[in-house]
Amino acid sequence: MPFNFYAVLVSSFITLLVGFIWYNPKVFGTIWMKETGMTEEKAQKSNMLKVFGLTIFYSLMLSFLLPVLVIHQFGALGMIGGPEFVATAKPSYAAFLADYGDAFRTFQHGALHGFMTGLFFALPITAINSLFEQKSWKYILINAGYWIVSLTLMGGIICAWE
Repeated sequence: MPFNFYAVLVSSFITLLVGFIWYNPKVFGTIWMKETGMTEEKAQKSNMLKVFGLTIFYSLMLSFLLPVLVIHQFGALGMIGGPEFVATAKPSYAAFLADYGDAFRTFQHGALHGFMTGLFFALPITAINSLFEQKSWKYILINAGYWIVSLTLMGGIICAWE
């Protein structure tokens, strides 16, 4: 089971795609701007190359971590010590992969694990920071919701793309 760089790369662009929709004024953009105190003038002063470039970079970091969270077979790989030990693994490892190498490798299953990652990682991190920053629950739910949707789609892509 090789690491699929293309799936990781493609999934890293999901955050931009979801962000364009999620933070659109017709969806949650207007509410988000009100909750953050963002104005059109302030937004126009942003260095968009920097914002989008770093968004892709950080999304790529998330995408590199997701395979171990959404693909069960990475657990078996970890049990033998990693990819460099495949050649010296016991025959039971090869038998396991022969029997279960494609088990749970669907978009739906990866999306489930991506959703759980968003719910149990992104939501608490967003909520904790936001509570200390005295942000509203609208702010918390808009931002955490964005990450839950993004991680759900990213997990689905990574898990399904063999």
